[in-house]
Formats: sequence, structure tokens, C-alpha cells
Amino acid sequence: MHLRSGTVAGAGGWEKSMAEELLVGPASDLPPGKIVGAGGYAVGNARGSVFAVSRHCRHLRADLAGGSIDDDGCLVCPWHGAKYDVTTGRMVRGPQGVFAKIPGLDATYKLLTRVLPLRRGRVEERDGTLYVS
Repeated sequence: MHLRSGTVAGAGGWEKSMAEELLVGPASDLPPGKIVGAGGYAVGNARGSVFAVSRHCRHLRADLAGGSIDDDGCLVCPWHGAKYDVTTGRMVRGPQGVFAKIPGLDATYKLLTRVLPLRRGRVEERDGTLYVS
């Protein structure tokens, strides 16, 4: 992981900090269907669209960088199969398995992520290298 930061001059002479950037790696190393971890982000390629979302599932904090991308382009939690829309950060399907049998759990997590979706990062490619901020 590599951090880059700095300041830029704003209108009126004030300065603001540029967001810290995390080096993800070569864009060629992130083909469709692959997810990697970069700092606090899970960075993936869903059907040719690169995304970055916060790295931990809202359910039991599983590392989403170890998850998968389904046929709908959603990020699937590696522990209990919760699904996230990577464009909004919202859970679109709650935890599966034994957790799917708990009344109201699916709706509760979906509601939680309407209010507190996964954080989304901005992915930028420069000279064949991906960065997230």
C-alpha cells in the first residue's frame, strides 16, 4: 500500500488537503470478477466497472476483499453471502444460511445500509495504475 497526499491552492488563496490516495496496483491485475484489498477499501471489477467500497461487511465485519462478484455485479460477502450494490453501498440481500432464517434480519440490515451504506471510494487510473481515494 502506498499513500500520496499534498495540498492544492484553492480560490482566494486558501489551501485544502488533497485526499490521501492508496495505490491499488496495475489495472491489468484487476480483471472482471476480481477483488483486492487496498487499505480500508475492497477494490473490484464488476463487469468492467472498477469500484471501491469500505472493506468490512455490515453484518459481522467480514473482509469484503475476500468476497466475490455475482452475475448481477454485486459484491458478495465471503462469510454469510450478504450482497451489496457497489454503486450505492447498500445491502440488497441480507446474510444467508442460518442467518436468513432469523425473522426481520434481512430487512434490518437493508434498512441499516440505506442510512449507513458502505463507504465508496473514487478509483482513478493513471498510466495503467489504479489509485483509490
